[in-house]
Amino acid sequence: MNTKTLVSLALLVGLGAVLHAVIPGIIFGMKPDIALAMMFLGILLFPERKNVLLLGIVTGVITGLTTSFPGGQLPNMIEKPITAFLFFFMLIVMKKVNLPLIKAAVLTGIGTLLSGAIFLYAALFFVGLPSGLTLSFLMLTIVLPTVALNVFFMIILYPIVISIAKRSNLILETK
Repeated sequence: MNTKTLVSLALLVGLGAVLHAVIPGIIFGMKPDIALAMMFLGILLFPERKNVLLLGIVTGVITGLTTSFPGGQLPNMIEKPITAFLFFFMLIVMKKVNLPLIKAAVLTGIGTLLSGAIFLYAALFFVGLPSGLTLSFLMLTIVLPTVALNVFFMIILYPIVISIAKRSNLILETK
């Protein structure tokens, strides 16, 4: 793995960790997963299997450490690598689409929705949902707002990061 790539991925994961740690909880202390947007950005910049695996595992561990979801450590570590590869495969399928910002936003929305569903099902299976809360309630109050927030972040950050990456020779073209 290229050192520049590794450092870039570490910066994105670090930024995602900070955002995930400082964003306040919305419902019963549960908070949106903004680290996903950073993971998706890393996959968009460096779309290789080894990078996807690294991003999925590291993001899963870090979001597991900073989660406010009761018992959310294991579901985060299960869900992030799965989500990372689903996002990567969707990116491959959409390779011919030549609208990079729209592709990034759409994939981020779908990826965040899948991530939320996988996380909640993993939580339901391994630790249970917080008392009195249903899967549909959590999808509507946590996952859907997180989808909107992550798409918004991607629309703002993607052009900036791509511009910086091109100027610093991290990437040659938009992937």
